[in-house]
Amino acid sequence: MATLQAACRRARIEVLYTVIESMTADGRDRSLDYKITGFNVPKGSSDARVLAGIAPLPDEMVFPKTSSSVFISTNLDYVLRNLGTRYLIIAGCLTDQCVDSAVRDACDLGYLVTVPTDACVTLTRERHESSLRNNRGYCRQVSTRALVEEIERLSTGVVSQSFEK
Repeated sequence: MATLQAACRRARIEVLYTVIESMTADGRDRSLDYKITGFNVPKGSSDARVLAGIAPLPDEMVFPKTSSSVFISTNLDYVLRNLGTRYLIIAGCLTDQCVDSAVRDACDLGYLVTVPTDACVTLTRERHESSLRNNRGYCRQVSTRALVEEIERLSTGVVSQSFEK
């Protein structure tokens, strides 16, 4: 993820972050799924911080969310449309929950989505691979290395690869 983040920054591609964080200490605002499973990251919790190795720069946006899909519990779609965004790169964890939900919702909202398959993770290899198989119709899947090479080519004006799924 750090490699991808650096490539995007060099190419002046907007880097955004999502974290799971309730707006309340007791999590009464979180999704039903999170309530049923007992999953709560209270407002201000250290668990809601982006990992230090990929920490946002001061002017990069962080979207706290209270559901599996960032599109359901934040104003991300509104902000992306204000930025004129058409293409999304979605990476993170968990591949079979938050990443998958974001990919499917983004596609349904009309974004062209790319998932760097080795920049996502979940609890087991089997769950990771199953999730990727299941969401192939919603996104283009590539390795981080291939995506970074593509970003570098496009940012220098050398175009030789299609954006088709």
